[in-house]
Amino acid sequence: MAKAVCVNGHKRPAGAAEEAGGRQAARKRRKADGGRGPEEKSSHLSAALFGEDCEISHDQLYELLKYAALGKCHNATQPSWCRIYHQRHLAGVVVIVLHEMSQLHFYKFYLQFKHLRKVFQHRFTLTPSANFLASLYGEGANLKPQNTAQGLTSTSSQCIPKSSDLQCDPIIRKYGEKKQGLTSYTLTLEEQKKNDYPIKGSPGCKGYIYTECDQQRTDSSPLFGLDCEMCLTAKGNEVTRVSLVDAQGQCLLNELVKPESTVVNYRTRFSGITKKMLLPVKTRLSDIQTRLKKILPHDAVLVGHSLNADLQALEMIHPSVIDTSLLFARNEGRRFKLKFLAKAVLGKEIQCEQKLGHDPAEDARAALELAQFFIEQGPAKVAELNLEMLLTTEKLAEVSQKKAVLQPQGCRVQKQLNEPPHLSKPCFLDCLQVTGQKPLLLGRQEMDSSGLCQSNLSTSNKQILQRALEDVPLSTFSIIQFSLGPEYIASHLLAGLYEKVRSKLTDMLTIYAGPFEESFCLKSVKKEFGRCGPIQSLTVVTETYQPYVCIQYEVLEAAQLAVESLNGAEVAGSCIKVQRPITAAMLDCDVWIKELELDVENEGVIYVAGLKESLTETDLQEEFSQLKDLETLFLPKDLQSGKHRNCCFLKFQKSQSALDALEVINGWTVKGSKLRSRNALASGHLWRWIWQVNHSNGKQGGNILYEKMEQLSDSEQDLRKKVKKLDHHIKKLYRSLQNNTLCIVLFPGVNRSRFQIWPRPFKKRPYRKQNLLQPFSSITFPQHF
Repeated sequence: MAKAVCVNGHKRPAGAAEEAGGRQAARKRRKADGGRGPEEKSSHLSAALFGEDCEISHDQLYELLKYAALGKCHNATQPSWCRIYHQRHLAGVVVIVLHEMSQLHFYKFYLQFKHLRKVFQHRFTLTPSANFLASLYGEGANLKPQNTAQGLTSTSSQCIPKSSDLQCDPIIRKYGEKKQGLTSYTLTLEEQKKNDYPIKGSPGCKGYIYTECDQQRTDSSPLFGLDCEMCLTAKGNEVTRVSLVDAQGQCLLNELVKPESTVVNYRTRFSGITKKMLLPVKTRLSDIQTRLKKILPHDAVLVGHSLNADLQALEMIHPSVIDTSLLFARNEGRRFKLKFLAKAVLGKEIQCEQKLGHDPAEDARAALELAQFFIEQGPAKVAELNLEMLLTTEKLAEVSQKKAVLQPQGCRVQKQLNEPPHLSKPCFLDCLQVTGQKPLLLGRQEMDSSGLCQSNLSTSNKQILQRALEDVPLSTFSIIQFSLGPEYIASHLLAGLYEKVRSKLTDMLTIYAGPFEESFCLKSVKKEFGRCGPIQSLTVVTETYQPYVCIQYEVLEAAQLAVESLNGAEVAGSCIKVQRPITAAMLDCDVWIKELELDVENEGVIYVAGLKESLTETDLQEEFSQLKDLETLFLPKDLQSGKHRNCCFLKFQKSQSALDALEVINGWTVKGSKLRSRNALASGHLWRWIWQVNHSNGKQGGNILYEKMEQLSDSEQDLRKKVKKLDHHIKKLYRSLQNNTLCIVLFPGVNRSRFQIWPRPFKKRPYRKQNLLQPFSSITFPQHF
């Protein structure tokens, strides 16, 4: 059985309010928001799913969260089922989890969820999952590697980007796709200034030695790799070892250098330098400067990784350099480490932990070979390596190893015996951690034990809300979990709630019409009422003085349309009344209908009935193409037979266009059939859910605890208050969010082992077991009012 999700529009930056006429209010908001104006781009979500196409998988929801949190700079891609515009402007992602609550709770307490139903626009079904949240975050970093062309391994086919994705790669954006000579990759004077290279004539470089390599560079100029190791002295960082290699990798210089000042910290772990090593050294910095000037030809190009630090320490100026930390470009000014590039691009292990410190000759040679690889292969080939994905894979593997070390050995062995190896996607929380983000988790339930998140357990929903209001603005990704409490998820209570919802929906779908003459034509009645929508059942009531007809429809709109259009009409030779059953649960039916009409999900959507079964979707598209701003047409089908019904839903880009269409369509004749229409009540996933409820008999394995139903009324009253308070908490948290924050509300569903609904058997074919206590989710960019 499927589950549900909702996706809404976006929260506009304050300046956008001016378009709605609130110019003064917008100016106040811009002042409060630090002066943001209407020119700022606002993040928003576009989701084209509608009607029967409203089902998404947990993988697709995972795609949405991953792209929202990480973006293109971490090689995440746009979700396959929707699109986030201006992801770079996102202020954060907030996931609100309503623990042990399901779609049943949402519709049972629909009126109490006043904020959710008026703000969260679209609702989509979710496919089932044994562990809802685990499937959302990923199954962990249990990665099964595949070989790549060079040294590192990857866990996904995403490692080879599509040609369309290459255009977004920072390397392609900087250099283009075509191969170029080495002079195209040397730093310009402006780039050298920006990256703190010593520049000739600069005030900060007085006393620096110029290499006097002034000859014009060509694409055949010689390359030399340079690397230095430094120790901390009383003066600052001073050179203690220098290595220079030529284009063939031969070491031309590899000297220890005696610093001028007293060494404060040898930094042996990185430099490999010890006090004992420097004791006999007589070589000074000036000696190294002289030797370098003699070795380097006049058109030499120096290559290094963050070479500016080496030249600053050498107190030398060289006009032509290639910096591999900038050559292998990344987004947002970040840089790859030399060790990673050597492994990913060259397949070489350098700076191994077994060695004492770094080997400058090894590092100089690695930087030189990286530059040669880049020049020979060209930017497109380098971009195809997908270095960002490889880096993420490497870090996830490290996180996985750390988790394995922390896990008791017995548990690891038992897990290996019980679980077959499989290829799983990276844990979403791990992905955030390796990119420097530490998610915030707040709630009563323990959601993470890996140390990857800032996890805080609170004792009440009020405490959780208070913490969230304080901490969410400080985090780029937050998971806030509210819960009702264990006393509200007991089997008998859930069974009672389900039965009440099923009974109420059945009554809302049912109408009574009459009185008719004794000899009335039932076929004529069925034909007339069938023009309002698909009929599930029709029975004649004979217990009354004159016969009445009980009609149960398949959609809410059909029943409401019958009440509105046929009450007081003449049908089958009689002037009849049309009304719904009068029960205690139906006393607020009019309120429900009104609120469903105002539901933001139904904004700009109308219901059209009276269609002939011979009409195809193409016929209807042609027929309704003249309607202004028509966006989508949804032709409902029987979920068992696959045949379409005699009704459809039309979604318009603007609400006014939908209202105009209502006036036009009522009275239209299409291929001899007169159409009827009204505002939609259940155009999205509610339509599918109603169908499922109607085809379930409410039996929980034959053992619903009806003997405790007398306790339901009091519990339901308490639950109604709790739900109303939860909605208020969400509203308060939602309105505290910054503009351009993606907000998701999840109803993860009730544990299946506690409560299960079994369907009625069908005559044509059996239907699979269904769990109607489904997860439900709402996604939105908040908008302040």
